[in-house]
Formats: sequence, structure tokens, C-alpha cells
Amino acid sequence: MSGLTLRLKAPATERMTLKDITPANLAGLSTHEIARFNVGIEKGGLALGDAFEISGTPGDVITIEGATPELDFVGFGLDSGTIRVIGHVGHYAGRKMSGGKLEIRGNAGSHLASGATGGMIHVLGNAGDNLGGIFSGDRFGMLGGITVVEGSIGARAGEKMRRGTVVVRGKTGVGTGTRMIGGTIWAEGGIGPEPGLMMRRGTLIGPTVDSLLPTFVDTGKHDLVIVRIISRYLKSALGELAPKPMPLFVRKIGGDTATIGRGEILLPAA
Repeated sequence: MSGLTLRLKAPATERMTLKDITPANLAGLSTHEIARFNVGIEKGGLALGDAFEISGTPGDVITIEGATPELDFVGFGLDSGTIRVIGHVGHYAGRKMSGGKLEIRGNAGSHLASGATGGMIHVLGNAGDNLGGIFSGDRFGMLGGITVVEGSIGARAGEKMRRGTVVVRGKTGVGTGTRMIGGTIWAEGGIGPEPGLMMRRGTLIGPTVDSLLPTFVDTGKHDLVIVRIISRYLKSALGELAPKPMPLFVRKIGGDTATIGRGEILLPAA
């Protein structure tokens, strides 16, 4: 498997956008051509070769070493291959991904996986606000794919999310599933306060929830086949990264009844 390595030369003094840096976009290009890509956002621009040492050959894998939170749009539009990041990334990582894998060995900023329709994102640290959430000008948030975050995540994860799956080892922030339309968010460390504001459909799963909006209704104890189906799917798709299965019986909380109220928060039944 061939690959290209980009090593940040020095700590970033300005924000950079890596939205064009994917295996498909760099395929067949020479090192000189790759070095000319503009990654700056200021008026004068910034050539990729001025910010990064470039080694290896274009192929299925791009490795970004020494990454810092000033790097935005890492993995934007990724449709095949792998982008491996050693360090932290900024905002909009994995935005509009349709395939491939983005691995971040650090933290991610806001709007991770926003507008993604496929692919796999694995963050070994924490992620910021609006994971899988809507971006200005978009109709929906996350539309597909799987995102796994080993740490905790910020506020309003899954806002207007329509499809896809998010697995969080830690805890979610306030307002998880705000205006959610579909998909699944599974938080092994617990769901933060007041999830599901104006939630229409979708599923939130966790061991606990900090507090509920008054427009959510406890519907009691259930044996839901869909929970076991989700577990089997994630085990097949993620292997050891899959969350531990829920108990046979779960407590189902429905809402938001301020709208059509077909969303659900699933907790272990007492």
C-alpha cells in the first residue's frame, strides 16, 4: 500500500484548510504539483509545500504528522482510501465524506462529520460541538457513515442528523439530538442534559441521561428487537470498536412531543 506523508514544519501561525488533500485528489500528481496546493485562508494564500514537508508517493494513504487544531476541513469530501492524522485537527473534519476512513489520533473541533454520507471516522480523543450537526446552508446534518469518538463530545451533536451512526465512549454535551430526524447516537458514558429538543425521529442510547425536557414521555420497560439489530450491525461494522450491548429490557422515553414525537431515548431498564 503506497502512501504520502505530510509533516507540519512548524506550529501553525494561521488557520489552514486541507479540504483538497485526499488520496483521490492527489493521485498521479508529482511532489512538485502537490506542494503547490493552496492551504491558506488569508489573502496571500499558503502553499502546501511551504507548510509541510512532503515525502512518499501518492497512493491509498495520507498521513499528516504534527497536526494542530489550526488545520480545518481535514478529510473533506473523502471518498476512498485513508487519511491518518497524528495530532489534533480543527473544525469540519470529515465534512461531506462519502467513503474511506479518517483516523484522528488526537482531538477534533466542531462539526465533525457534518454532511457525511458514508465512510468511517475514528477519533481517539474528544470532539467539539455539533458533531454530525447541520452546517450553515445545508438542509441536514450527518446523512450516513459511522463516527466513533473515544472521548467525550460537545453540545448539540446530531443536530438535524438524518442518517448514520455515532458511537461515543464518553459523554455527550447539552442538547444532543436537537432537531434530529433520524440515525443513532450511542453514548456509553451517558447522555448530557436536555437532549432531543424538537427531535422528530432518531435514537439516542446511553446508560443515563442528565435531565429531560418536559416534552419527553417515559413509555416504560420494553424488549425492543431494534436494539439488538443495532448491536449486531455495529459489531459487524466495527468489531472491537462496537459498544457493549444494552440489556434485554430497556426504558424507552419518547419525544419530542412538541413535534411529531417519534424520537426515542433508550436507557437500561431498572
